Amino acid sequence: MHLYYYYSDISATRQKLEFKFPLTVSCVHFICSSIGAYIAIKVLKVKPLIEVAPEDRWKRIFPMSFVFCINIVLGNISLRYIPVSFMQTIKSFTPATTVILQWLVWRKYFEWRIWASLIPIVGGILLTSVTELSFNMFGFCAAMVGCLATSTKTILAESLLHGYKFDSINTVYYMAPFATMILSIPAIVLEGSGVINWLYTYESTVPALIIIITSGVLAFCLNFSIFYVIHSTTAVTFNVAGNLKVAVAVLISWMIFRNPISAMNAVGCGITLVGCTFYGYVRHLISQQAASPSPRTPRSRLEMLPLVGEKQEKI
Repeated sequence: MHLYYYYSDISATRQKLEFKFPLTVSCVHFICSSIGAYIAIKVLKVKPLIEVAPEDRWKRIFPMSFVFCINIVLGNISLRYIPVSFMQTIKSFTPATTVILQWLVWRKYFEWRIWASLIPIVGGILLTSVTELSFNMFGFCAAMVGCLATSTKTILAESLLHGYKFDSINTVYYMAPFATMILSIPAIVLEGSGVINWLYTYESTVPALIIIITSGVLAFCLNFSIFYVIHSTTAVTFNVAGNLKVAVAVLISWMIFRNPISAMNAVGCGITLVGCTFYGYVRHLISQQAASPSPRTPRSRLEMLPLVGEKQEKI
């Protein structure tokens, strides 16, 4: 759901400001995230800086930043061909793909109750948005690969936050500059001339730039909240919460703004809410079982190694 609002924000920015340069917008967002994290750590001293050797930055933080960028690029590509509602339908599979990836690649095993709880969570969102489908094969494929990228990103973030004792603000501090570096080159090559032309031709440039920069500040808050939630929970829980927010948003739009919803939408929201409640109950039961393994991604042998330059007694 975070990505839903993020992509909706990009779409709104492009439509209202005629700023049709998603890579540039993403670069601005990551630049603002870099500046915000620097101010929070270096100036405001909100959190102490966790020193990370250059080797570890490239080996452990760069891959997550790269997948983060791939996820954004694929989302922007898919939005050129399919509506946000269809994209959200595809993104509803993210909790399931997260569990499957952790099971296949990271060799993490889940109780059958976790698998069972995902059925209503995914199925409910499918019913909620299936009536608004507008199919396009290329956009569909881009969104599906983006779904896998989202799962991979959250798994890598969970591994970094839990396995390496990072906190959310330090994660943004190290991740955002990498993401800016990755996106800046294609943004300059593909959109540079268009941005320059826009600056010369658009009438209200200053107010538009203020809106874009403000969206960058909000993006910093969003990135911080994403890593904070993953740090406080797990990758699967984070993606389940995303589906829950979709259902809640639909219900609130009906209750407060009286936006019409079909019977299938209402049933889908109800099923999703029941599934999320069941998932929370299962997670609570598992956490109460002292003999059960932790639901978080188990550390691999690589994760158990200290960071380069870290003293052994800190492990």
